[in-house]
Amino acid sequence: ANDVRWLGSGPRAGLGELILPAVQPGSSIMPGKVNPVMAEALMMVCVQVIGLDTAVSIGAFLGNLELNTMLPLLAHNLLQEIMLLSNGIEAFRARLLEGVTADRARIEALVEQSLALATALVPLIGYDAAARIAYSAHAQGRTIRDVARDMGVLPSEVLDRALDARRMTEPGLPAGAARPASP
Repeated sequence: ANDVRWLGSGPRAGLGELILPAVQPGSSIMPGKVNPVMAEALMMVCVQVIGLDTAVSIGAFLGNLELNTMLPLLAHNLLQEIMLLSNGIEAFRARLLEGVTADRARIEALVEQSLALATALVPLIGYDAAARIAYSAHAQGRTIRDVARDMGVLPSEVLDRALDARRMTEPGLPAGAARPASP
């Protein structure tokens, strides 16, 4: 829930990788913002459950000689924890997860701006050249692709294939290798 809250922060500043469903009319301090209320609600549920579980732990270790006078507290809190988590997770699922979408354009823009893309060039042009491109891209506020293209370190086709972030997620596929044909 906390990750969803951060990934949905925005709409323009923040991570903004997720588009959260609007559950409330909007933010009281920022018109047009969608507050991550369902993520925050589940986080509050989790904090409450942690508190209840602390009472269960303390009650359990205060049992002596196989006699635990705190069994009513243990049972009550465990049932409360189960009810809170069940309701909280169901509300999170129904009112957030079912409506959340990835902001693909934002994610693609962030990936394209990432200096980490220079790592994919290391097997093709070496560490030092890739580092020079990364430093230059950072200093100029440009992408790795643009700086590498301007420097002419690789043919355009090879460069684009090497910097294809989707390919980087395929296990065992070395940089610059041809993508296998889809079945």
